[in-house]
Amino acid sequence: MRHLHESLSQLVAATATILPADVRRAIHEVQEKEARESLAGRALDAIALNVDMACRRCSPICQDTGLPYFKVMLPPGVDPLLLSAEIGEAIAEATRTGKLRPNSVDSLTGRNSGDNLGPGTPQIRFEPWLGDDIEIRLLLKGGGCENQSAQYSLPCELPHLGRVDRDLEGVRRCLLHAVHEAQGHGCSVGILGAAIGGDRGAGYQAAKDQLFRLVDDVNATPELSWLENQVVAGANRLGIGTMGFGGEVTLVACKATALNRLPASFFVTASYDCWALRRLGMVLDAETGAVKRWLYREAAPEAPMTSRTQLALTGRERRLSTPLSEDDVRRLRVGDVVLLSGVIHTGRDALHKHLMSHEPPVDLHGGVLFHCGPVALRQEGGWVVTAAGPTTSLREEPYEADVIRRCGIRAVVGKGGMGSRTSAALEECGAVYLNAVGGAAQFYAACIQAVEGVDLLELGVPEAMWHLRVKDFPAVVTMDAHGGSLHADVEQASALELSRLTSPVA
Repeated sequence: MRHLHESLSQLVAATATILPADVRRAIHEVQEKEARESLAGRALDAIALNVDMACRRCSPICQDTGLPYFKVMLPPGVDPLLLSAEIGEAIAEATRTGKLRPNSVDSLTGRNSGDNLGPGTPQIRFEPWLGDDIEIRLLLKGGGCENQSAQYSLPCELPHLGRVDRDLEGVRRCLLHAVHEAQGHGCSVGILGAAIGGDRGAGYQAAKDQLFRLVDDVNATPELSWLENQVVAGANRLGIGTMGFGGEVTLVACKATALNRLPASFFVTASYDCWALRRLGMVLDAETGAVKRWLYREAAPEAPMTSRTQLALTGRERRLSTPLSEDDVRRLRVGDVVLLSGVIHTGRDALHKHLMSHEPPVDLHGGVLFHCGPVALRQEGGWVVTAAGPTTSLREEPYEADVIRRCGIRAVVGKGGMGSRTSAALEECGAVYLNAVGGAAQFYAACIQAVEGVDLLELGVPEAMWHLRVKDFPAVVTMDAHGGSLHADVEQASALELSRLTSPVA
């Protein structure tokens, strides 16, 4: 097994930085269906640029490099303990070199392990088989899309869809409900893995495993093939679109399987993944650990997604520099595209809780709070951020209104939008919510000119408060200081459309 460590290290790095060919094709097809000048079209352009930048720089596609999940087909005579140890070494090495963000947090103490190792991380599932080689697949599924996964116990009643029975029609309704609930929080356009039956744990496992299927494959079971097509067609009538901005395409694929169940139980499980479906695999020689061939990679180097090197501007963008004034902000309306320059400050879950009982470490009056947990590496003389995109903002809804009022914040940057309490605070205080493109970590890292400093590093790299000097950082006003909310509008319109999908799509 002299080549095993090298092979596993290549797999981890490539999975974090290279989007598979089938996913690239799916995104390109979505681009063809959306108007280029629409918010969805511009977000897709940023996604394409980001995919190319990540591949070219060998840097993470998304700053949330997820929880590593390995599925290993093990031939006779191969020691799983050896493989587990080598996988752990490869994960720790990838974390040290910035291919992975340190994402393993002790659930009791809140401490970040710093190396992505700990109870439950990484996840490794071994399955014996009679093949001669080791087949190993890796899925990196981030927290934003994982939080949109769901499980239903049938029969039940669902908002907008009514009674859900224990049949394929009931399953269809559950999966459409899951897509509707995800809105833009899980970085649509998305891919849905689904499992019918099993117990609760087996359902989540089987649904997640469906994400290892190719986006454009066809289910061999006719009933499941019908279900997959119905869910995609129905989801794309909802009008949620890329990033929840509205649009023609919300879901690019649904992949479903069925498990036997107990007579008393009928579970439907949805495992949601974002446009950045990061999964690759390898076939390894069982004696040496050398790579015999890659899985999900059809071309090397990967074909570029776009010929552009930067986002095309329309000339209608609003250029703003920090600190922002109330007049700056109140002139903005939902749909405006803003280019931010100056110093912005990151802050996510742990920081928001911290600010409930502590003064901020820096003056935030007129400031911009960026919901982001970056990939940051220490270098001689300071820090460099190598990946920095938005995290899902709705997690901060219990705190954000108080933070805005107490700290004088003028703009919050994130993805997916926020709720009514935050909207009221924006209107009262003269602040806005800016939606950045989820997953576009290289696209936004390119806007960062310098790391001005960091506070609360004891919370861990993702949760620390980073002070970043940016130039022409693009985002869309989706909640303004006048009560307007694109997210509320899209959710209301999609709920109405969902209520019309009580019958299968013709």
